[in-house]
Amino acid sequence: MSSWNKDNWRRFTALQQPEYSDQTALSDTERQLALMPPLVFAEEAKQLRRQLAAAAEGKAFLLQGGDCAETFADFTTNGIRDLFKVLMQMAVVLTYGGRKPVIKVGRIAGQFAKPRSAASESQNDVDLPSFRGDIINGVTFDADSRKADPQRMMQAYHQSTATLNLLRAFAQGGLADLHQVNAWNLDFVTGNDACKQYQEMSDHICDALAFMEVCGVNVETTPVLRETAFYTSHEALLLNYEEALTREDSFSGKWYDCSAHMLWIGERTRQLDGAHVEFLRGVENPVGVKISNAISADELVRLIAALNPENDAGRLTLINRMGADNTAEYLPALAKRISEEGLKVVWSCDPMHGNTIKAANGYKTRSFNSISKEIEQFFQVLPTYGQHPGGLHLEMTGAHVTECVGGAYHVSEDDLASCYKSQCDPRLNAQQVLELSFMVAKLMKG
Repeated sequence: MSSWNKDNWRRFTALQQPEYSDQTALSDTERQLALMPPLVFAEEAKQLRRQLAAAAEGKAFLLQGGDCAETFADFTTNGIRDLFKVLMQMAVVLTYGGRKPVIKVGRIAGQFAKPRSAASESQNDVDLPSFRGDIINGVTFDADSRKADPQRMMQAYHQSTATLNLLRAFAQGGLADLHQVNAWNLDFVTGNDACKQYQEMSDHICDALAFMEVCGVNVETTPVLRETAFYTSHEALLLNYEEALTREDSFSGKWYDCSAHMLWIGERTRQLDGAHVEFLRGVENPVGVKISNAISADELVRLIAALNPENDAGRLTLINRMGADNTAEYLPALAKRISEEGLKVVWSCDPMHGNTIKAANGYKTRSFNSISKEIEQFFQVLPTYGQHPGGLHLEMTGAHVTECVGGAYHVSEDDLASCYKSQCDPRLNAQQVLELSFMVAKLMKG
């Protein structure tokens, strides 16, 4: 591989980037961002990379979830708390049921940019640039809102700073207390007649906590019972923002993208000769790459060689997003090749993006049944080829939205209009992801 600098990507084709009309304002914003404190620290990214190495070996499990896209308008303490809370609930179920430590990574504090299938959209014969996320332009369909504004990167940075401050307080201040989290799970079980099948696991968790208390293992003697490590991630789509927040670690001399602990490359920007692969190959953060049934085994091996040339177990996560109708057919060839090559990766399942459909009433949605089916196929295929199902990647929220159909609460297409809040893709709600976590815990247990 050639030598790397953080601005090398500018010499490559960069897809899904906005067109800024004022280049002087863009340069000024980039310089301003480069002077700001890092959002995360290199040592935190190193710690996450070590934990992901365990997931690559089947000794831990990655739980990664959050909003399709963060917004400036919906930035609230309650929203951040509710997402953190439901991720903790899921983690307790997965840890107990799967008998593995769960690595908790939010799609938060940076998930502002979204790739689009078209550069522009039309309404009533008016053609304007597509909405690309609040870090770039506004969702309102008018010329001023849809103009790419570099100052939005500063607002995204400051919102991410505040979000991280709150997440760290939650993670270390008692909101992650196992006793409290399990009580929330009991509320979920007892409040839902269709979920009585989950009562047994919840009772077992209660018994385990009570036994530890008797043995003197409590929140006072064992801080791990009330504290947790919580990491952030987002798609490294807007490269101007990512470059500005990339810093050299004073201890190792290596480069880290300090906008998040973990970054990933999307399906639309994973070209081997593209700017996104060029940028992320040079930072030391753990990175992910989305893969669909469109990728061949040969291409995947070359992509892994570019992003993880040292074959480090914690460096690269393959985020599988093939859809319920494709996973069983296309994943085996990839898993078989990775096994034959002896490549060390974390396999994570994104059951959301390959299962997006349009309801009869025009709403974009996803079926809980299709999501469950893809996860089940993911867990069935990989062990056949000596690979570990190592993670789950979800677009989800802690709020009680009605954006995905199905699940124990039987959200129907008629219900979608009642509480559909996403500006981009449909998300699983709190009840749906908890139901999913009980299912996945059984799959982890085998």
